[in-house]
Parts: sequence; C-alpha cells; structure tokens
Amino acid sequence: MQPDDLAIDIIVDLFETQTGQRISADRRWRITPSLAGLLRETGLESLSDLIVELTRSDDERLPRKVVEALLNNETYFFRDRQVFDHVDKVILPRLAAENASRRRMRVWSAGCSTGQEALSLAMLFASQPSRWHGWQVEIHATDVSHAVIDFARRATYSSFQIQRGLGVSEMLGFFRETPGGWQANRQLTDMVRFDVHNLLAPPPAGEAFDLVLCRNVLLYFDADTRARAFARLSEASRPDGELVLGGGELVLGRAGTFTADAQMHGVFRNGAGGPSRTTAAA
Repeated sequence: MQPDDLAIDIIVDLFETQTGQRISADRRWRITPSLAGLLRETGLESLSDLIVELTRSDDERLPRKVVEALLNNETYFFRDRQVFDHVDKVILPRLAAENASRRRMRVWSAGCSTGQEALSLAMLFASQPSRWHGWQVEIHATDVSHAVIDFARRATYSSFQIQRGLGVSEMLGFFRETPGGWQANRQLTDMVRFDVHNLLAPPPAGEAFDLVLCRNVLLYFDADTRARAFARLSEASRPDGELVLGGGELVLGRAGTFTADAQMHGVFRNGAGGPSRTTAAA
C-alpha cells in the first residue's frame, strides 16, 4: 500500500466518524482533488503530510476543514420544483387545517447546505400572506458543515446561484442586489434559523416538527447509519407530520409508523394511512 493510499483510508474513516457518511470506493478518487486547496492553504505537500499534521495537532479546525472540503454541498433554489409544488399545494394546506387552532408551523430542513432549500420554503409562505397571516412559521435549517452554515446565515448569493431555480419575479420580490451579491430580504430570513447539527445527533430542541425535509442526504450513508439517521428524523416528526426525502431514497424497510405518499416519490406521512397512501417499503 502506498503512503497516500493509507492516508486516504484514514481520511475516509475521519469523514465517516464526523458525518456518518461513507465515501464509497468509486468516489475515493475525489478525495485528492477535493483536498488540494487545503494542502496549498496549509503548506503541506501530500495527504500523508496532512495525516501527520492531523495526528500531532490539537487544533480542531484542521479536521473540520478536511471534512468540509469533502462534503457535497450541491443545492439550488426550488430543487426539484415538483416537490415544492406538492409541498405547497398538498402538504401545507393539510398541515394548516390540522394546526388551525394553534396557528403555528414548524419545519426542519436537515442537510440544508448553503440555505437555498430553507429559503425556498420561506418563499412558499411569504408568497401567500393571506393564507399565513397571523401564523408563527419557524424553519429550522441545519447542516454538519460550519462553513455552509456561515454562508447560509449571510443569505447572500452570487448571480449564478440566484438564477439557479428562481424566476425574475422571485429574484426581485424576495432579494435585493447588493455589492456582495443578492441578499434575501427579512421577510424570508426572519422565518429561518440556521444551525450546525449532525443528523445522527438528537433533533433540534423544541416541539416536534410538522414538516421535515432531508433530501439527498441519506444516500451517502451505509445501511446501518441510514437506519440511525431515519430514526432521528422519525423522532423529530410529530404524529401526522410529513417527511420529505430525495425521490430515490428508500427507508430500507424501517418505515415504522410512516406511510408513503402514492402521489409523490420520497414523501412520507407519520402515523397516517388513507386511500391515496401505501405502506413504505424498501
């Protein structure tokens, strides 16, 4: 085994320990180019040198930087627009009817990356002020990466980022152009709280969530870790709450009280059945 091969094995283990995600054999080629910038930043010449530095340093920032360089933070506004249409036209009206007496809606965007998903959800609420007048809407958005949460809290996006998924009316209606980019207005940001959080840890504090989104995250976990993560999502969801996963993500036969939405792949309801739903299965 070459020195850098051993270093890659150690990096894979570090990444899994920190995030729960396993870098598969066919994705290991990404490790070296992904860490090239960090090597330049630290003045190290090889992955083996990086491992030496990791083992002898007590600085927690270096392993965090390694993990963040390897995370896949691909996202954009209203990613898979049909899912957001389903949330807007089917899920939110049902939840609104059930919560009419308390007029409160709690949403968790787990694995939120740089914040576009959470702000897309906020736009659904902000675009219908008459429906949500007098409601307390709380969107909790979390990610394991400190860097992307710092970015999301700024809520400012480049011209390229703002045009991915947004129409002109959405750009001009909910963002303002600044010297630093397109910044979300307070109508959106007042609804959203961004925090660092590991999906395998207990859910964010507070009442259970009416709607939980965790899209395109579980697919990076092995089967056992995926089951642990799904258990956390289940724990966070209130009875009759909704869970939205990625369209191709399964629950591996561990659906528990969740049933799958027959109208939309990747959508599940907690503790509910009905003529339009079937029991979730792997």
